[in-house]
Amino acid sequence: MQKIMLTLFVTSLLAGCSTLGVYKVDIPQGTPLTQAQASKIQVGMSHQQVRFLLGSPTITDPLNPLRWDYVYNYIPGTYAKKAKIPAAHGQHLKIYFDQNGIVNKIEGLETIPESQPGLPGSKEAILTAPPL
Repeated sequence: MQKIMLTLFVTSLLAGCSTLGVYKVDIPQGTPLTQAQASKIQVGMSHQQVRFLLGSPTITDPLNPLRWDYVYNYIPGTYAKKAKIPAAHGQHLKIYFDQNGIVNKIEGLETIPESQPGLPGSKEAILTAPPL
């Protein structure tokens, strides 16, 4: 009788786990950029100007300090999937500098979207929150 009860108990635990599902968190990796931010970068800007506009690069290669990479990937979690927020993959902005620290080439602008999934469209959306 104990074996039957134990078997039923274990079976009910396993069945409960499979029907309820597992909570998954959102996984944002990298620097989220929008087309409006990326389009402000121009050839002839300095390191400091680029860092001011876009923030610190996701990847700085110690063997090639004249190239900055801004990469972003987003995997939606449980609540984001319920809200139908799409995943973001393949966003890669590359900025090349010359020996004087001036931008001379920009690649990957076409991979940056108009707005990022799961983020507000602009900083103004965050700053104009209703009063408490």
